[in-house]
Amino acid sequence: MSIWVVSDGRTGIENQSLGLAEAIADLAPATITRHVVRWKPAFDRLPSALKQPWMLQQGQHLLHAPPPDIWIASGRATLPLSVRMKGKTFVVQTQDPRWKHSAYDLIVAPEHDGLNGPNVLSITGSPHRITPERLKAAAPAFADKIAPLPHPRVAVMIGGTSKAFDLTLDHAALLADLIAETVDEKGGSLLVTFSRRTPLLPQTVMTQRLATLPGIIWDGAGENPLFAFLDAADHILVTEDSANMVTEAASTGKPVHVLPMVPLKPQAKFKRLHKALQDHGAARPFDGTLESWTYEPLRETARAARAILDAIAQR
Repeated sequence: MSIWVVSDGRTGIENQSLGLAEAIADLAPATITRHVVRWKPAFDRLPSALKQPWMLQQGQHLLHAPPPDIWIASGRATLPLSVRMKGKTFVVQTQDPRWKHSAYDLIVAPEHDGLNGPNVLSITGSPHRITPERLKAAAPAFADKIAPLPHPRVAVMIGGTSKAFDLTLDHAALLADLIAETVDEKGGSLLVTFSRRTPLLPQTVMTQRLATLPGIIWDGAGENPLFAFLDAADHILVTEDSANMVTEAASTGKPVHVLPMVPLKPQAKFKRLHKALQDHGAARPFDGTLESWTYEPLRETARAARAILDAIAQR
């Protein structure tokens, strides 16, 4: 099969489609091609219903090329193209498109969004690329740096500012001090990554306060070590602002400790997601300790991949 992964190119958005495509390829022979859709700046903020192909800065060719067997798209930028591809290929849209819900063959939506419909598959969190095999494959590239680090090794995934949460300078300092105190007490080490949404000053403050402990703090340069960090970690600390990050962490089978952020508005959706992960046994609010526990790793991306193949087989 041929699978097109379509997004605006942002890593967090693209990884949803790419993770689904890779999960399908794990089940059936497939070739995966990544495509980026961008609209000309003057038209980017137009409602999807008003966007026309001539307004595209990148991706117009997708509407005229021989279609793939499966089109998997993520993000608002892809919606006008996904709608136009219906009938030419099997169209999968991740997240709630909030527009023309019947215009896609399948919507893979987070359960905490509460979206329902005959073409909706609800999953816990978001689709992603984390599998045990991919984590192990990434480990050798960073083995020389990680191997000397003492246990417990604590992977820390820090998000940032969004519509729902903020990471202020004071809160960043508070989190860093709490993490440092906990890891130092255990004689462990840190494996830290920051999101593209992490503001520069809070990131700088956290880096300065955590740098005295054994470990690695990725500064964004070179190859992303996240997969290797998750493979090596005994515990995972992740800020509560990202459904993607906490779902990825819960797919490892390792204890996931959720770090609080500064809320900017009511958090009903995130509360539903975190409760689902707690009910699954994967995640708990971080309480300043590193208690260990076990659970069945979350395998929602693989479940969605099987559902896509089943739906195609029934056409």
